[in-house]
Amino acid sequence: MLPTRQKAEEILAEAEKCNPGAWGNHSRVAAHCAERIARECGDLDSDKAYILGLLHDIGRKFGTRHLGHVSDGYSYMMSLGYDEAARICLTHSFNRQTIDDYIGKFDTTRDELNMIKDALDGVELDEYDRLIQLCDSIAGVGDVMDIEERMKDVKRRYGAYPEKKWDRNLMLKKHFEKKMGKDVYSVTKKDVH
Repeated sequence: MLPTRQKAEEILAEAEKCNPGAWGNHSRVAAHCAERIARECGDLDSDKAYILGLLHDIGRKFGTRHLGHVSDGYSYMMSLGYDEAARICLTHSFNRQTIDDYIGKFDTTRDELNMIKDALDGVELDEYDRLIQLCDSIAGVGDVMDIEERMKDVKRRYGAYPEKKWDRNLMLKKHFEKKMGKDVYSVTKKDVH
C-alpha cells in the first residue's frame, strides 16, 4: 500500500520540520526523475514512481543517521501501513541486495541491522526498486546530476565507492535507457552539455 501523492508530500514536509536538510530536496529530485522515467517506460505507474522517489529517504526524519536511515524509514512506513514505501526505504541503498556495498557508517543497533538483512533477504528486486536506485544515483540536491559525477561526489564525502556498486548503477542507467529508447538525462530534462 502507498499513500496518495498529496499525503506523501505532506509526510515529507512534516519530516523536514523534524530534521531540516538537503535530503528533502534530494528526495524531490529523485521523485521528479522517477516519475518522468516511469512515464516513458510505459509499463510503470508514474504516480507510484513519484511517491516512492519522494519517500525513499524518509528515515532521515529521525535525525542524521547513515545506515540507520534505512531501518528508520522502513519501520516508519510499515507503522503507517505503507509497505510498498517501506520496501523502497530498504532497497534504495542496496542495488546489489547486500549490505556489503553500503556507503557510510553502520550506525544501527544489532536488531536494526538484523532486520535490514532479513528484509533484504526476503525481497526480489522489481522495476520500482531498480528505478529508485537509479534515481537516487542521479538526484542531487537541486537538480539532476550526471551519474558518474554523483558517485564521485559520494566517494569524496565518504572516502570510498565500491566498484561493483558503481558498475551496477551504470547498468541500471543503461537498462532504463534501453527500456525507454531514450537518454535518461533527456527524459529528466538534465542539461547534457
